[in-house]
Formats: sequence, C-alpha cells, structure tokens
Amino acid sequence: MSATKPETHSLNSTSCESSADASPHFIPTRGDCGASTHDYGQDIPETTGRDTIYLQEGDMVAVAARPIKSGETVHVDGHDDVTVTEDIPRGHKIALRDIAEGENVIKYGFPIGHAKENISRGAWVHTHNIATNLKDNLEYTYQPVDNTVKPGTPTTTFRGYRRANGKVGIRNDLYIVPTVGCICGIAATMARMFTARHNGNGNFDSVIVVRHPYGCSQLGGDLEHTQEILRGIVEHPNAGGVLLVGLGCENNQMALMTAGLKDVDPSRLRTMICQEEDDEFDTAADLLEELNQAAAGDKREDIPMNELRVAVECGGSDGMSGITANPMLGRFAEWLVSQGGTVVMSEVPEMFGAETVLMSQARDENVFHDIVSLINGFKDHFRKYGEIISDNPSPGNKAGGITTLEDKSLGCIRKGGRCEVEDVIPYGGRIRRNGYSLMQTPGNDLVSTTAKAAAGCNIILFTTGRGTPFGCFVPTMKIATNTPLAEKKKRWIDFNAGRLLDEPADVVDRDFRELVMEIINGRPAKNELNAMQEAAIFKDGPTE
Repeated sequence: MSATKPETHSLNSTSCESSADASPHFIPTRGDCGASTHDYGQDIPETTGRDTIYLQEGDMVAVAARPIKSGETVHVDGHDDVTVTEDIPRGHKIALRDIAEGENVIKYGFPIGHAKENISRGAWVHTHNIATNLKDNLEYTYQPVDNTVKPGTPTTTFRGYRRANGKVGIRNDLYIVPTVGCICGIAATMARMFTARHNGNGNFDSVIVVRHPYGCSQLGGDLEHTQEILRGIVEHPNAGGVLLVGLGCENNQMALMTAGLKDVDPSRLRTMICQEEDDEFDTAADLLEELNQAAAGDKREDIPMNELRVAVECGGSDGMSGITANPMLGRFAEWLVSQGGTVVMSEVPEMFGAETVLMSQARDENVFHDIVSLINGFKDHFRKYGEIISDNPSPGNKAGGITTLEDKSLGCIRKGGRCEVEDVIPYGGRIRRNGYSLMQTPGNDLVSTTAKAAAGCNIILFTTGRGTPFGCFVPTMKIATNTPLAEKKKRWIDFNAGRLLDEPADVVDRDFRELVMEIINGRPAKNELNAMQEAAIFKDGPTE
C-alpha cells in the first residue's frame, strides 16, 4: 500500500487526478470526470471528407483525420477554420485555442493531462507540450448514472455447440495443452502427427497447441496463475476435445492440475505424462484418436444470444482507436448486453484516468467498491516494483497520436460503451454474471487476451491502429482503426473501422455485426486461417 494518504475524489470533482483544475467551461454538464451525459457508445462523428474530427463540445483539441501540413487551413465542426502552424500527422491533435501553461487539456470531454508550456492555437499537441495528471491512489464517491445498458432478453440466436455440461462453444477445436513449457515442442509434434494422419483436422475445426513457457520452477501465486489459466483453457467450451500433456517432474503436477478442474466433460479430456510412457507419441496418437471419435457427432444448433461471451481488446492503438474502432465495439457491446449476452474488458492500467466513468456505470455500490479496489490495487502493484504509474502509452501508441495514459484510457474504455458494469473478475477467474464485466489484468495484450479467453469468452474482438498479428486460442477478430492499416495488413485485419471516417456509422455497424455473427457461426477469422493462435500467462514473482 502507498504511504501517501489518498485524496478524496468525487465523481463530480474536477480534479481527474490533476495538478491543475479544469475550467468548468470545458467540462460536460454532469460529472467532470465520470457521471457524464457524454454518450460513449453513440458519438462517432460523421466525418466524410473532413480534415479533422471534433469529438465533444468543450474539447480544446481536434484530431487530424489525415496528415496536415504546416500552413494549411482546416475546417473544424463548431469552430472557425484553423490554420495549422506545424505538420500534424494523422491521428494527432491540433489546438483549437490558446492553452496556458498548467491548464488542463480537454479531449473526449475530459482532461487528458496539462500543458507543460503555453500552446498556441493551430499547434501540434503531443508529448512535447502535455504531461500526465496521474499520481497517487484516490478515494472515490459512489455516484451512479441512470443511462446504462443493462442485461436484457435475447431476441435472436447464433449457431453454437451445446456441451454436455450446458456450456456453449462457437468452435469444435482440439486443444493440446502442455502443463509445462519444456514439452511445447513435443505437443506440437503430436499435433502434426494427428493432422498428417487425418490429412487435416479430423472432426475438429482446428488443432491448437497452447504454447507457454511456464509450469516448472514456479512458486506461489505464479504457479497458481499458470494452473488457473490452463484449467480455464481445458474447460473452455470452444474445445471439442482436450489432451492435457505433462512431463512428470514439473512443479505443475498433473494431479494438481486435474484436481482443480471444476467443470469438464470426462469424455472430452485425456491426460498423459511423458516420462511414464515408453513412446509418448504412440500414446498421444491413441488418445487423440479417442477424442476425434468422441467429436464425430458434434453439430451446431441455434443458441439464444444471452449465452454468447465476447471479450473486447485493443492493442497497438493509435489516435483513431478511441474515435473509430473502440466506440464501434462499444455499440456492439451495448447491443449484445441488451440481448443478455456477456462482454468482458480488462487491461487495468489502461483504465487509469478514465476509471470514474466505469465507476459511475457500476451495477451497485458493491461493484463500485470492487472497481475502486481494482484501480488502486493495480497502482499499488506498480509502486511495489518502483514503476511509474503513468509509464504508458508505448512508443507505438505515441507515434500513432496517443499522448498520455489518460488520452489512451479514455479511448480504451469506449469498447464497453454505456453498459452497466455487473462484476469485477480476478485474474485467472471465470465469468460469473451475464452482462458487462471488468477483469483484472495488466495492459499487455497477450496476457489480457489469454485471461479473458480462459475466463470463458468465446471470441475476442481486438482493435488495432498500429497493427498486431497476435491471435488467441479462441477466434480473434482484428479490427483496424484506419483504412491504410486495413489495406496494408490484409492477412491480419478482419474488418476496417476506418470506414467510419467516410461512411455513416449505422452502415458500418451493420456490416461489422454481420461479420461478427458470420465468424461466430463458423467462418474462420484471419488468426485462424493463418494459425496465429497463442497464449500468454502473467508472471509476477521469483522463479526458483
């Protein structure tokens, strides 16, 4: 815990962890840092043919919709034309008025930091002249809003696999799961032998080896994290069969792994310990064939939409992430939650500076306090290792136009729209409620995506502005925030949200929802077509 006494922070305070209070003139009418009338799920601007994007009344900056050269005069909705005084890359910010040194800079209707120096109208606003306001832990006041989207009743269906335990998958995959990293190569050979024998995937959609480097020489919480994530993968309803492979001498003993499994169909699980077999490949071949036969009769059926579980993620973000793709996911999340479905968002450090918005959407005061603990607990985790709380965004994020962690976070949280927060899930935990949940993970894309999948999410909707090829062991649909990325990385990107700069949002949203449903119903995502199917596990403590 921090030795510094937390300051009191109300959802209607103007501090937003700031060192310089924002003028009320530039703050939304309700909840300067949280309980705002600002509609996160519905505010994508119509930007056809525009130079700039103006997000929220009272913002001090606009975002360049294209590269703008010094000396150009550009149009900004609701403002006089602005003459740009220096080159502005696409996705970066332009000052709409003079901003005094120490004054909070407003974007999305909230402070994203304060000016380190005087900033002139038309200037480039970025890391050279803005600093974060993030600092110590805060105390918060519960002040909910009443315009959230709550879990509703399904009116439509998707095509999924109903498992014997009642859970529903959207794939019929074969998972080969090593208990320890040193046998990942053996597991991969087992998979190749299976696909060679069947000249394909047999009765499965895909054969996936869940590679990871852990399970040996791990202690305490790290070993528990590994076990819980691997158990979540073994229990995942997207798997029509699972072979759990151990070495024999590792800390993560097979008996410990299987003892902790809570909800698995014995007919779809086989285990083996390599050191106990004369020929582990022959044994694996027999076990995999048993699983293949068990999956022979699996068929899709109509499933109510309230049984779908979706994770939302962003990685390799840019200045367009919070403007195009993330709010589009927010609108999809609102639609799915209104159908009674489940949406999970994580990456706690990328909530810093925007956490009061999430707190204002809490289902009740208990969930509110869970979010407070989630935020302050992760700040304590940073300080435990002497790290700077605001040491984010990444170099790639900054190159794409994201200036401070508040700037990044206010764009990141748009993936959940206005959905009521029903629960806070610990790392390694499982989904417990329908609706919108937050999950405890670091900001690392690989770790957070794996944890949400292991929690039970059927599919990952993953936005990116800079581009990242990572895909999880469940379908991972990549959404580009901008058209140049979508056109350049066709093997990575499933959908181009950059269309929102040229087309009406309702048209793009319709096309996006249709593609999501096609992938849910069986169309392979790009990560599946290109075998980009990975996993990563959080590590915190020492290795023996």
